[in-house]
Amino acid sequence: MKSGSVAGLAIGTVSIASCNTNTDKEKAAVSTTSLPDEFALNELTIDELQQKMQSGEYTARTLTELYLKRIEAMDKNGAAINSVIELNPDALSIADEMDKERKTGKLRGPMHGIPVLIKDNINTGDKMMTTAGALALKGNIATKDAFVIKQLRASGAVLLGKTNLSEWANFRSTRSTSGWSSRGGQTKNPVMLDRNPCGSSSGSGAAVAANFCAVAIGTETDGSVIAPASFCGIVGMKPTVGLVSRSGIIPISATQDTAGPMARTVKDAAILLGAMTGVDADDAVTNESKEHIQIDYTKFLNANALNGKRIGIEKTFLKGHEGMVGLYKSAIEVLKSKGAVIVEVDLLQKTNELGRAELAVLQYEFKDGVNKYLSTSNTNIKSLTDVIAFNKANEATAMPYFKQEQLELCNAKAGLDSKEYTEAVKKSTSARKMIDELMQKEQLDAIAGTSIGLACCIDLINGDYDTGFYFCPPAAMAGYPHITVPMGSVHELPAGLSLIAGAYKEGELFALAYAFEQATKKRTAPKFLKTAVVV
Repeated sequence: MKSGSVAGLAIGTVSIASCNTNTDKEKAAVSTTSLPDEFALNELTIDELQQKMQSGEYTARTLTELYLKRIEAMDKNGAAINSVIELNPDALSIADEMDKERKTGKLRGPMHGIPVLIKDNINTGDKMMTTAGALALKGNIATKDAFVIKQLRASGAVLLGKTNLSEWANFRSTRSTSGWSSRGGQTKNPVMLDRNPCGSSSGSGAAVAANFCAVAIGTETDGSVIAPASFCGIVGMKPTVGLVSRSGIIPISATQDTAGPMARTVKDAAILLGAMTGVDADDAVTNESKEHIQIDYTKFLNANALNGKRIGIEKTFLKGHEGMVGLYKSAIEVLKSKGAVIVEVDLLQKTNELGRAELAVLQYEFKDGVNKYLSTSNTNIKSLTDVIAFNKANEATAMPYFKQEQLELCNAKAGLDSKEYTEAVKKSTSARKMIDELMQKEQLDAIAGTSIGLACCIDLINGDYDTGFYFCPPAAMAGYPHITVPMGSVHELPAGLSLIAGAYKEGELFALAYAFEQATKKRTAPKFLKTAVVV
């Protein structure tokens, strides 16, 4: 979950006083204090890394070593982003095995030998823990890989380590700070160190932006891939629920949860998604994706894909913060210049009324799903009741800044046979009909909007605050695909353009996002600025 959503945003634990909160009317200048950055692999794509391995300039082992040194220099020291919660002690041995296969002529595909970071709510059947950032689950070593990890290993990816996240995927408190967990501490935004990376896939988003890995895996319930991607200036794709298996992932919602790729380019996100998909016997919803799975989503990429397409523009974002509105209007002009037909729509007016129902669905399903996950975990914590008791007994370390109101609200819910739950599911998922009818009425190929507003400051005392322009709930409640791509920045803070469409339209969305990306090239490497404004 993330800010602006029914669960609220979550932000961080660094110095609060460093974040200047002056209004736009006050005289301010963007800070130019940045850290030097001459990392050899900066901004390299999967294709470029493959070319360097093919030529012999690098091996999977040397790539892995370089990223590990980068993490030590900039995540643990230097800018101290704190995006990686645990490194994989087997990373180099995996890389060595991929190098041996390459020498024999065996290449598994485009992910062969590519280092990847994984969000710490996804099981890995190795020496790494799976904790959702919670001290309560410290020591939880999964007995087997989540299905998505099994797919990644089969693709030849090198599991570099796990990323920090908003604890319990930002579903612990009603006053949480995104990017903070009791196990991992606070993740910073590499673009601007006193700004929040957003949640809950904060570590994955920050790590990709800071070039700590080639690509990363996040998970989303409502905004947790899209929002941190936008805040950190990268590409994020939330696929259709059921396209990627959820088995082995600590859940919030069976109705809305999905893992998704986070990358610096649309093509890299497309490559990674192809390696993640598959039908899983332990996740029945994936059976619905049988006819829709694509092994290679890069085949959809076309720089002219916008030509002749009808794009709905969420018109509520045409008012508000002048910097954000300016970026949005400029993006719309790019869509027009590439041949798209623009139609103003107001989807949010319809879906906003579903917020209460969505929250109820998540609360019921969180209790049910977490209890099922914990019942077979390798810890003494076997239920949500146990989690709550642990946190109370260890309040100074587990809950030093905000408490666990959301966990307690979830635990008070009844079972999934409750009338309140079944009615809430029916109402929240009616977002599908709203999107489908709007797209059919206006003959739209996609609906666009700003992904979320500008990154807020890290504030552990008050928690997250809403910066507006949030477009994640409609696709989240519908279980439909959603992609964000950088569309520019305001005072050095990046913002993303979102595109959503109907079920299993990932290929079409990749195509549109790629065309926009190629026309704009708005992704920039972070400067690790200390703050947004100085006076």
